[in-house]
Amino acid sequence: MNNATATPPSRGRKQLLLLVTVFFAPLAVAFLLYYGMDGWRPVGSTNHGELIHPARPLPQVQLLTDGDTKFTNSQFQDKWTLIYVGDGQCDAACREALVLMRQTRLALNDDAARVQRLFLVTDNCCDRAYLQTEHQGLLVAHVDDAAGQQLLAAFPPDPAGKIYIVDPLGNLMMSHTPKALSRGLLEDMKKLLKLSHIG
Repeated sequence: MNNATATPPSRGRKQLLLLVTVFFAPLAVAFLLYYGMDGWRPVGSTNHGELIHPARPLPQVQLLTDGDTKFTNSQFQDKWTLIYVGDGQCDAACREALVLMRQTRLALNDDAARVQRLFLVTDNCCDRAYLQTEHQGLLVAHVDDAAGQQLLAAFPPDPAGKIYIVDPLGNLMMSHTPKALSRGLLEDMKKLLKLSHIG
């Protein structure tokens, strides 16, 4: 009699497979949508800036600075770096970007020491009076020579006019348009610094 009331093995397997499918199918669909299809990620999980994917290691170069010393890749180590690329005479758009970089760093409060600012000058260096008065601590390096062109080759095409973020390992990993919401850069930097175990 026990054999007559027992569930056949094939039916038991089907029920188990059905339960597993019901449990795991939503997880699989969510994983596919999040990681496998562009445009499906929740808005709250995106960055304000444009990710450079994969991150690009910057080449080993020595750049002449505005003080006739050398800027080397070792200066990227252990700090997050905000970079602006542009003409050294620094027009209104340039000044807006440099102010945004300065104010973003200051707004990081205790984490400000983890961030440095670098102005990569493509030509006409420099409006020294403005830079020294308004942007103390800003590093200025020339990229109008062969070493500078080698460095700029690692950037996206037409890099001038954007703010870039370099991680403490020397990888170019995000860009921002200064005209975008200014708090976007600050929010991205806060997130990066909070998650970072380096720099």
